[in-house]
Amino acid sequence: MFNRKLVFTALLAASTSMTAVADTVETERHKVTVSTFADGFTNPWGMTFLPDNSVLVTERSGDLYWVSENGQYREKISGTPEVVAKSQGGLLDVTVDPDFENNQWVYISYSEPAQDGGKGNSTAVMRAKLVDKAFTNKEVIFRQAPKYESNAHFGSRLVFSPEGHLFVTLGDRYSRMDDAQTLDNHHGKVVRIWPDGSIPEDNPFVGQDNALNEIWSYGHRNVQGADIHPDTGELWTVEHGPQGGDEVNIPKAGKNYGWPEITYGVDYGGAIISEDAVKEGMEQPFYYWVPSIATAGATFYTGDAFPDWKGDFFVAALKSSLVARLDLYEGRMMHEERLFEDAIDARIRDINQGPDGYLYLLTDESNGSIIQIKPAD
Repeated sequence: MFNRKLVFTALLAASTSMTAVADTVETERHKVTVSTFADGFTNPWGMTFLPDNSVLVTERSGDLYWVSENGQYREKISGTPEVVAKSQGGLLDVTVDPDFENNQWVYISYSEPAQDGGKGNSTAVMRAKLVDKAFTNKEVIFRQAPKYESNAHFGSRLVFSPEGHLFVTLGDRYSRMDDAQTLDNHHGKVVRIWPDGSIPEDNPFVGQDNALNEIWSYGHRNVQGADIHPDTGELWTVEHGPQGGDEVNIPKAGKNYGWPEITYGVDYGGAIISEDAVKEGMEQPFYYWVPSIATAGATFYTGDAFPDWKGDFFVAALKSSLVARLDLYEGRMMHEERLFEDAIDARIRDINQGPDGYLYLLTDESNGSIIQIKPAD
């Protein structure tokens, strides 16, 4: 039996923020247990599972941890890059190569300082081989351009397509929001590259003047969630909106998703960003939230542990401390269910499906945790 009192005692003794954990939660489709799998992380941001069921977890401060498959033991990975660990910046997402068992490649995104003493920062992606809990053969395969002096809106999720492309989701850098509508920069874009950083020849803007070849789609604000649809192979993204207007999009090659020319939200404090929510030539979101739930990571559920959730899209939320389950049927949005609002009192930064078919949540707190969601006995 999960002992809630012991968890609270341990968290209080550490003088850190509390993650309230309930024994069981009744949902519309399944009865589940909610428990702490591992804790003691400092503002964790991203996680991914290795083939042996162990986990890699990033901390915004710049540390990357390997966590054992039972959550009881961890080691720090050496050789991670220098990061700009300020405000929203730091070490962000992590994923592994689809052929990791043979090549050991791990990919991380992070806020990178300007080289050679220059000013500004931007999202970068490094790949490295993971050998004996250390990064070797390190290569920076992508740098968002231009560098800019801002500590906000870095994106950034890393997702492999079924064809082996690497999608990198990016932010508009907040005060450069208008850049999201021009193609001569990476601000407010989704980019598509090969794992070595080279550019696919069929990217939509290859060879066009005044357009960067890496760009896949544009007009985004701050895309912090992404996954591949298990049936269609399409990229789905979750965009953190302003005050209102969080969005789920299905970015198509070369399409404009409107930010900041169209939005369903307003600026912080209520100022109008745009009078329009719809414009010709700009794509509408698949789904959006008003008011905002402060969306973050996302995943499709494909496992067997929760058969009535199979094919649904799960979106983590920061402000609202919840997970939104989007009930999908034949490509249509049927219903939204909000999960764990009363069970987890913490900002939920990421969500992943484990090899065991359970769901794992990552809480962005000074004492952040991996929370395990599994069927109730």
